[in-house]
Amino acid sequence: MNWLRGAWAVFRKDLRIELRNRYAANTLLMFVLAALLVVLFAVGQQPVSERVQSALLWIVVLFSASIGLGRSFVAEEEGGTVLLLQLNTRASMVFAGKLLFNLVLVVGLTLVAVVVFLVLLDVTVRTPGLLAATLALGALGLSGATTLLAALIARAARRGPLLPVLLLPVLVPLLVSGVGATRKAILGTGWASSQDELLTLIGFAGATISAAFLLFDYVWQD
Repeated sequence: MNWLRGAWAVFRKDLRIELRNRYAANTLLMFVLAALLVVLFAVGQQPVSERVQSALLWIVVLFSASIGLGRSFVAEEEGGTVLLLQLNTRASMVFAGKLLFNLVLVVGLTLVAVVVFLVLLDVTVRTPGLLAATLALGALGLSGATTLLAALIARAARRGPLLPVLLLPVLVPLLVSGVGATRKAILGTGWASSQDELLTLIGFAGATISAAFLLFDYVWQD
């Protein structure tokens, strides 16, 4: 119970700060809308295959997350609150709270991106349940990888462009599986045909979050 209260306290602190200044939310929203408008103008009236539609959606989500989700640990460094957290909470509590906060942001980002994307490109999803499961698993894996890498680069001198550079190669399995499952959700080929992609997304999220919990203590203290 103490561990849960500590993790929840970290999440609430980040949420209150975000609701006060809305830095990450505004950054993510503006980037998503700008990227989707660029996609709309580039595609125009030409028909786009389901594979291209899926790839465009995931590229928008991944690039938006890589730009807007690294702020939480940087804010701790800039505000001088790292030592306070180290003295009063365990490393796993901090990671769990930050992970939950990033997951909330990613879920919100994904919902906005999907709704706007489907409306602008007039995409019909024939298996919406499969699309929802794919996006949920992708958001979980994306949040886990982003949280750990954001902690790694928070103390770097030139941390601004580092997160996208480090994050995108790590997310290749998630991107490939997410695009494949999203394409099948649009086509309506069924859950059975997407089993491999869903298992890959589950494995990626589980491996990423498990490894992050094991390594975060060293990252946070050193």
